[in-house]
Amino acid sequence: MLEESLLKEVKEIAYKHALLNALKHNGKAKPGPVVAKVIAEKPEVKKYIKQLIPFIKEVVEEVNKLSIEEQERIVRENWPELLEAKPRGEEEKKLPPLPNAVEGRVVTRFAPNPDYTIHLGNARPAYLSYLYAVMYRGRMILRFEDTDPRTKAPFPDSYKQIKDDLRWLGVKWDEEYIQSLRLPIYYSVVRKLIESGGAYVDKCSAEEFRIYRDAGKPCPHRILDSSVHLEEFDKMLEGYYGEGEAVVRVKTDLSYPDPSVRDWVALRIIDTGKTPHPVVGDKYIVWPTYNCACGIDDHVMGVTHILRAKEHETNTIKQKYMYSHLGWVYPEAIHFGRLSLEGVMLSKSLMRRKISEGYMVYDDPRFGTLAALRRRGIVPETIHEIIKSVGVNPGDARISYANLAAINRKIVDPKARRYMMVTEPVHLVIEGVPEKLIVKIIRHPTTKEVEELAVYGPKLDIYISRSDLDLFTKHKVVRLMDLANVEYKGVSYNGEQVSLKTTFIDNSLDTARKYGAPIIQWVLVNNYSVIEIWKPNGETLVREYGYVEKSIDNVGDGEIIQFYRYGFVRIEKKHAIIRAIYGHR
Repeated sequence: MLEESLLKEVKEIAYKHALLNALKHNGKAKPGPVVAKVIAEKPEVKKYIKQLIPFIKEVVEEVNKLSIEEQERIVRENWPELLEAKPRGEEEKKLPPLPNAVEGRVVTRFAPNPDYTIHLGNARPAYLSYLYAVMYRGRMILRFEDTDPRTKAPFPDSYKQIKDDLRWLGVKWDEEYIQSLRLPIYYSVVRKLIESGGAYVDKCSAEEFRIYRDAGKPCPHRILDSSVHLEEFDKMLEGYYGEGEAVVRVKTDLSYPDPSVRDWVALRIIDTGKTPHPVVGDKYIVWPTYNCACGIDDHVMGVTHILRAKEHETNTIKQKYMYSHLGWVYPEAIHFGRLSLEGVMLSKSLMRRKISEGYMVYDDPRFGTLAALRRRGIVPETIHEIIKSVGVNPGDARISYANLAAINRKIVDPKARRYMMVTEPVHLVIEGVPEKLIVKIIRHPTTKEVEELAVYGPKLDIYISRSDLDLFTKHKVVRLMDLANVEYKGVSYNGEQVSLKTTFIDNSLDTARKYGAPIIQWVLVNNYSVIEIWKPNGETLVREYGYVEKSIDNVGDGEIIQFYRYGFVRIEKKHAIIRAIYGHR
């Protein structure tokens, strides 16, 4: 026969470990690990374990009935040190050293196309380039690669948006350039390239050149003297040729296995009278391709290390041919896999179209942009942790929004204040309330921030969420968070208003535990603020309204808070009513 004192102690140990296990598994503890933890903490019970397992399972079932917020709150109140402890193996990952890097001489760059803004995928090269520049006490360059005014036309406001996003991410750069302002530099280098015999002006149609290329044969223009090509290049710059009538090609190996590498296009003609560039208008008609402008700038700007996605490996090969013709040394190139985020809208073309049509903005919560993640309450430290964890790994990485949320929750939870909010409000009356009751509302269980509120009896009117109605008929005794334990007495009708009737028991947590009372949130009638909640779900945006404690009025614009039993939200106060953008549980 088990002693009552031993059984009580085992239940308490099991309760603690069931809560911790539940927090690791999305709110659902597993009996096996809890049993193991009980034995590890109190080895002498091993001989009784068969008798104890049913009791431990009961404890696990009790814990699993609680919401994640309730589970965490109990742990924070009783064993806060267990939440703050870092699991073994979770030490911060260090970046591998850069090849051939010399401290004080490393120059990295982040070179976005301002045809959109930054998402998690291209935040990776930006942040890694910054970290390595800091690591080696070098320099980082921000360069806007905007030399395609037609097929990848820049958004005029993207230049500023990208810089805003980088600053939010904590990325600092030492130099800043816009390629569309540097076209004379490219013309000058390409002229030298032609003079050296490394490039030529091709007047074949695209189809004609493709036939030569695929056959591994030179087009008729390739073999002409460089002096002829210099004259033709001048004609291109003077507007003698129209779109598609002439291009400048860099000479490569015509037998190279990948046909796209063979004599790639360095400069082409774009009619900016029809599609003007947002920075330089129609000033230029001859525009460098990505590989031409990028390759030239990396050399001219002294870039020593390029960090970019492995999809650029072919571009590296192309640019090396140009470097060889000019006698330049190519920078160290580190190529890594794609980093994508599941559960958000990531199609760049779709997002561009939505913005162009005026339906959405860069920070629409459904997007996977940094601006959108910021608006949902994702903090820079979360992005830092994800990027550091994947590092420069050449394999692709797909991050689920749930994983991102788990990291963010760990970071924002210790400082996010808690508030009560109800949706689809239902009126509830509490009878037998003391004449004056001082309610201590816990704003944060770790910081112990408390807000006092005086309520007066003998009757109190509050609102609860419609989703909590069943708890009253099922449990009879319910705890109204920080306010009172109440007993359900039925329903009353006053015209069209339906009200739940309850009686006040007390305000003791021990009483709530005794009855196994579920804990729900509430707001006072005539003392609340209306809030609009935006909850993204893929390409859908759900909007709902709730009543929140009046103290929400003291929350700052942009502050991340937690609604009990609902989740973390970021508050926006620039609208007609307060708006909360849902982030995660």
